[in-house]
Amino acid sequence: APVRTEMIRDVALFTGSLYPKSSIVVAPKVAGRLEKLMVDIGDTVKSGDLIAVLEDAEYAQQAEQARAELRVAEANMEESRRNRETEQKELQRVQELREKKIASESESDSARARYDVQEARYKVAVAQVEQRAAALKATEVRLSYTRIAASWDDAAGARIVGERFADAGAMLRSNDPIVSIIDIGSLTAVVHVIERDYSKIRIGQKAAITADAFPGRVVEGTITRIAPLLKESSRQARVEM
Repeated sequence: APVRTEMIRDVALFTGSLYPKSSIVVAPKVAGRLEKLMVDIGDTVKSGDLIAVLEDAEYAQQAEQARAELRVAEANMEESRRNRETEQKELQRVQELREKKIASESESDSARARYDVQEARYKVAVAQVEQRAAALKATEVRLSYTRIAASWDDAAGARIVGERFADAGAMLRSNDPIVSIIDIGSLTAVVHVIERDYSKIRIGQKAAITADAFPGRVVEGTITRIAPLLKESSRQARVEM
């Protein structure tokens, strides 16, 4: 036969799995009873959409109590401010009389001491207002956690509810999963290659991908990541397309 040059293809067949581009689990930051679940498996959601609502009566009561305590602290601060102004005026009056040799030094010292006391009380009252304001903000943050919304960086993209882990009425602890949300706009195919084939794999290589869900359909993939090691137990390395 005549000698000729042809392409020799080395094709390997691997079995793997398809994974979504990203998958997140929506969970509450606080404990409570799941009052409403707004989505179900297969629903499309966008970043910012309300996913679930927890019973908020206890957290709302805590926020209202914190507001009342803040109002009391503000009233105490206003009273301290007025007392300080009164003692300041009295101190100025005594100092003027002292300059005219009418008031004694002990009266001046006494007026100064009373003013210093009121100044210290005013500073304490201001600090208490700041403390109560911070406590109110904390309760309002906890109250906001009862409304659980979806959130991810790509705010423009829509995603799909993949799994549901809880039903309305369930008692949830902090970080208990409610639903999973997946991005299936593009998929990642993962296979594991054995040591014999590992040296033949390169970033950027093309691969023909088939799935039982779509018989006869071939999708072209590109190798994007190759694990830098082989697992000792299986002597295989993870390859992503």
